[in-house]
Amino acid sequence: MVYAPGKIVPIPAAIPHEAGDMVDRRIVPDLRWIAKRYPIYVTDGYSGRLPNGEHAGCRGCHVKHSDHYNGLAVDIVALNGSGRCDPAWRGITRLARWAEPAQNRPRSPFRWVGYNGDAGHGCGHHLHLSWEHARAPMFTLAQWVEVFPVRNQGVAQQPQPSTPPAGVAPPAGPQGGSEPGVTYERGPSGGVSTVQSGGVSPGGD
Repeated sequence: MVYAPGKIVPIPAAIPHEAGDMVDRRIVPDLRWIAKRYPIYVTDGYSGRLPNGEHAGCRGCHVKHSDHYNGLAVDIVALNGSGRCDPAWRGITRLARWAEPAQNRPRSPFRWVGYNGDAGHGCGHHLHLSWEHARAPMFTLAQWVEVFPVRNQGVAQQPQPSTPPAGVAPPAGPQGGSEPGVTYERGPSGGVSTVQSGGVSPGGD
């Protein structure tokens, strides 16, 4: 776990993403590791107001209390995908199976994984990844975040204590991403935008 202070920061260029996407900096090393191994394109990370008054992320496309409002969740589509469940999504499907080997049993450090079998998610739509973290109100940085050890600038991160500080508990239940009826669509410039459409309410997302 990482108990260092969090901060909402831009996603680095090394991680393919929608322009302007941001996350809590404590999950950036994990995202770098994932991007080196899987053909991901992040369509949304943190959603909410920034200290300068501007807004990051999509508006109205995440359910109340989503981990997106803490900067500890990302929505992912296939890099160079077509918006359909086609061969470009094979890498995303592998990532989803790695992150959640069995339905509703995510691998640590993930708190909730939304993909095939979860309403409003899946191949051709999007993969949602949430990191386990201390309970925190919407638009507030969590006191601790669980991450996996990765090499950062040639130095392996040291394992952190496996138990959170006394009185600091993780939030209960899954906290996911998209509101019903939100679809990710690749635009003519290659970017991905959100489009309101029909849909089924995602379970726990």
